[in-house]
Amino acid sequence: MIDVSSGIFNVLIVGVGGQGTILASELLSYVALAAGYDVKKSEVHGMSQRGGRVESYVRFGKQIYSPLIPKGEVDFLVGFELAETLRSIEWLSAGGIILTDTRAILPYTSQVGESPYPFDALHRIRRRGFDPRVVEGEKLAAQLGEPKAANVVLMGALARLLPVDGDVWRSVIRENMPGNLAPVNLEAFELGYGSGILTQGHDSSTK
Repeated sequence: MIDVSSGIFNVLIVGVGGQGTILASELLSYVALAAGYDVKKSEVHGMSQRGGRVESYVRFGKQIYSPLIPKGEVDFLVGFELAETLRSIEWLSAGGIILTDTRAILPYTSQVGESPYPFDALHRIRRRGFDPRVVEGEKLAAQLGEPKAANVVLMGALARLLPVDGDVWRSVIRENMPGNLAPVNLEAFELGYGSGILTQGHDSSTK
């Protein structure tokens, strides 16, 4: 169980360039503000081109003094890319929750055979004592004809676990997405909001 007795929620969102990691953290920040929380956000970008690691830290609560989240104190880890989720578990608190897509985006080093890609990432995460909750964001978003909305699908799943009403999220999406993108992103949110986030992750890799 997550200990939120301090009234502070620490969220780490990770992905690679082009997956909308920053947009997702902005939506979460706007939602927390709309719900009356104090919010602080910080970001770390890897290589500027698509494919570099991107991580965004969002903290919200009654009063937040710093955007920095110490290692071991992340309550919710949201991963848009499988290897990046694995790389980030050291930030989780003992009772931290993982929401992850299973999308694998191989970096150049893996494509040319210099370093293996961790296709067994879910198994590795479980060996560390965590139960990843899988949300097939890209596959669900593809059903809408907009696979890039996978980030909003994951945010919908996260919304189920946070103390903010879903209607606040819907209003924020309407207000902050360009008019032609709002409808499909609202649909993406609903797919995540209704997804089986309580199902533990499963992978078929060799143990």
